[in-house]
Amino acid sequence: MTLSKDLSSSISAKKLPIVNTQAQQSVEIATNTDDDLEIPTSCSIIRADVSLKGLTTWKVGGLAQWYLEPRTVEETQQGLAWAKQKELAITIIGAGSNLLISDRGLQGLVICTRHLRHVNTQLDSETQTIVADAGKMVASLSWQAARRGWGGMEWAAGIPGTVGGAVVMNAGAHGHSTQEILVSAEVLNLDGTISTLSAADLNYSYRTSSLQCDSRIVLSAKFQLQAAGDPEEVKARTFRDLEKRHSKQPYDRPSCGSVFRNPSPLYAAALIEDLGLKGYRIGDAEVSRLHANFIINRKDATASDIRALIYYVQRQVNARHGIELEPEVKMLGEF
Repeated sequence: MTLSKDLSSSISAKKLPIVNTQAQQSVEIATNTDDDLEIPTSCSIIRADVSLKGLTTWKVGGLAQWYLEPRTVEETQQGLAWAKQKELAITIIGAGSNLLISDRGLQGLVICTRHLRHVNTQLDSETQTIVADAGKMVASLSWQAARRGWGGMEWAAGIPGTVGGAVVMNAGAHGHSTQEILVSAEVLNLDGTISTLSAADLNYSYRTSSLQCDSRIVLSAKFQLQAAGDPEEVKARTFRDLEKRHSKQPYDRPSCGSVFRNPSPLYAAALIEDLGLKGYRIGDAEVSRLHANFIINRKDATASDIRALIYYVQRQVNARHGIELEPEVKMLGEF
């Protein structure tokens, strides 16, 4: 639906954070008291009361008070400027994996970058580099590299997220991660300017980066791969990694991927399984019987069901093992 002036409404004054689920952050901004929230004609693609349920891999969540799905950097800049002017909370989401949105939804402006195009995919055969938009699915990029015989991204074939999310979260699998192949990333600052960050600027560590502590939006990323030779061999390795992932993880039901970070040198799944929690349910949320570090939506789970199950697992593991499991999933909104 296109939002016109007659759909503009007042928003009650609350302290709301800027949240980037390409990154984990909570930055307080001034609260809105303006009763005249008009959408500029240049940003008429902003919509009101949009369901976020279908935009997360868990298939749960309430409504976005305001929603923008930009296709260009300019549309993103316009949306940010409008939200900043009206002192609204800003939440950035990508493919919706590793994300739990409250059943009550989110106040302010939600910006979804899954269709954001800045550079389109660029593959350089001489240097084996790939430049891709933030909204590009990592798995798709992995297969594009494999078909060219480029190694280094085989592990990413089963990652259910975007390039932007992978850059921010240092996504990984099978002992590899984004930081091994990232050269640089272009980011959009809240003031509308664009900066280029090197991999060193991101201070990578296990499933984290410095982008989780600020409000910048990843626009694109450059990756360095290797000329591994025969494309058939690279595709075979990619397929083996994908099959390994599918054989051990529940892809038949909605989930967010791994719920908890591994408390090195231990594994979260092993700690949970040791407690006999596979198959444990709260509402329609269940600890997967296939992989204990997955919580699945059997059919009609709510975000509150999933959150309650996450906390239950944490308490049980802490009580038995004295270990506080840290969630990978980002929880947004009021529960």
